[in-house]
Amino acid sequence: MNIKNNHIGIYEKAIPDQFNLIQKIEIAKQSGFDFIELSIDESEEREKRLYWSKNEIEELIKALINENFEIRSLCLSIHRKYPFGSKNEKTREKSYKIIDKALELSKKLGIKNIQIAGYDVYYEKNDLQTKENFINGLKYAVKKAEKYNVMLSIEIMDTPFIGTITRCLEYINIINSPYLKIYPDLGNLSRWSENPELELIKGMDKIVAIHLKDTKEGVFKNVPFGQGTVDFKKLLKTINTQNYTGPFLIEMWADNSKIYTKEEIIIQLKETKDWIKEKME
Repeated sequence: MNIKNNHIGIYEKAIPDQFNLIQKIEIAKQSGFDFIELSIDESEEREKRLYWSKNEIEELIKALINENFEIRSLCLSIHRKYPFGSKNEKTREKSYKIIDKALELSKKLGIKNIQIAGYDVYYEKNDLQTKENFINGLKYAVKKAEKYNVMLSIEIMDTPFIGTITRCLEYINIINSPYLKIYPDLGNLSRWSENPELELIKGMDKIVAIHLKDTKEGVFKNVPFGQGTVDFKKLLKTINTQNYTGPFLIEMWADNSKIYTKEEIIIQLKETKDWIKEKME
């Protein structure tokens, strides 16, 4: 068994926002990907997706059926703005409402995995209280996830709080639920760990999806593949030895300051996917 046969998805933000979501689905499909990861981030526009109408959801489902495609995962990075760990009670209440709505949306769209940001807080100073609040938020979220039969997974992030799988396992073990797993980001993991291969082995039985992203010292976003310091060959070889059959997700960001043709984006995405496939070989 070889990981080159695993499903590979693309992050929605890899496709410029000049295209609407249905067009992004078409582009992702034509670029040869198996699925797309939806984003609900800090922007008002994407937050509104939590409140999509029945007609809007039906229109999206129709597009997915027409393309024989799926939104397999949801990146819920809006929790960076409204974190579980906040000391502000109203902010915490909003964070709980967000996970409620995200789970309801995932159930309707058939999304299997909601990616939880591994921050107790982001814009506040963290301490033991924010950590405790974060744990309480995870407990709440997991109980709701069990109800909807949707997986939650903590992403290995760009801050030290949960920058490694070892740190993530602390919270996985506290919650102790089959509905809370790990979603490592190879770029972030490579920045915070001296031995990312060992980290992957340590957490492999809890990993449900893997982000592919390049990084370099002090830079966690928008590093073109091959121009960072992530040793993809070594990490992918390690993953392959663990008989991992789960999905990979290419995480990259489009330049929204430019206007592209659909064909230009498809070429870019195919080139990136081919680069990753070469490393998997």
